[in-house]
Amino acid sequence: MSITISVLSVPPLGLIALAILALAILILLIRNVRVVPQAHAFVIERLGTYKTTWNTGLHAKMPFLDKIERRVSLKERVADFPPQDVITRDNVTMQIDTVVFYQIVDPVLYCYGIENPIIAIENLSATTLRNLIGDLELDETLTSRDVINTRMRQTLDEATDPWGIKVNRVELKNIIPPREIQTAMERQMKAEREKREKILISEGEKEALIRVAEGEKEAAILRADAKKEQAIRESQGRAEAILTIQNATAQGLRMIKEVGADKALIALKSLETMVSVADGRSTKIIIPSDIQSLAGMAVSLKEVLNDSNIDKSSDGKPS
Repeated sequence: MSITISVLSVPPLGLIALAILALAILILLIRNVRVVPQAHAFVIERLGTYKTTWNTGLHAKMPFLDKIERRVSLKERVADFPPQDVITRDNVTMQIDTVVFYQIVDPVLYCYGIENPIIAIENLSATTLRNLIGDLELDETLTSRDVINTRMRQTLDEATDPWGIKVNRVELKNIIPPREIQTAMERQMKAEREKREKILISEGEKEALIRVAEGEKEAAILRADAKKEQAIRESQGRAEAILTIQNATAQGLRMIKEVGADKALIALKSLETMVSVADGRSTKIIIPSDIQSLAGMAVSLKEVLNDSNIDKSSDGKPS
């Protein structure tokens, strides 16, 4: 109750002063409480000396004694450096610009290790690139990007480790040779393309000729096989015909022998055979003597028959 009376007994100016003091203390406390966001770190100094590092979360510092020296982002960053003039081992001057991907892993070393670390990385990248390109020729430089990227990353990562920086990746963005070199390279590429075109055309023509020759070879083999098969079949046909004729002849002879044919019958069969032979295209025919005599007998017999027929006809008519 006494406290209440004392407060009420204070003049109005005193209340205003107390309210102002309380508000100032509240503002002071609020200003010394900080929330560190994700992927960030705050470097805290006390009276100009490194005190601690705040990571993600809620933190409070001593008023008037502690100070946030630097707010450091721990995200990966990209540094795109302008083109650098480099000279290859075969004395070709070209321009190469690089892109460095790096990340701060130690905020304390980043704050106190080196002044202007980005400028340091740029200069270190330029000197490292000149050293690497100086050991390579132009063609090797154009075809060895991966090797150059890997060696530059290793060198920069080792050099920036005391600064609390980790180099994750280095890329050669552009390689710009002199204009005359570009013109020569274009002519060389054109010649290579024309060479490959001619090689492909010649290989195609060669393949076509080979296929045509193989086709002709197979066709000739097939024609020869066909002729061979035809000749074999014709020979077999003639052989079968001769065999059939021989069998028929043998069968006829057996039949003649079985019926007991005499010499006159054989001569008559011979005469019939000669008649059929005479109907052919032969210009000369040799007739055996036996057949000639038989033919004469046949003519005489024919004349006798004709005379007898004339006599019979004359007897039947009146004189």
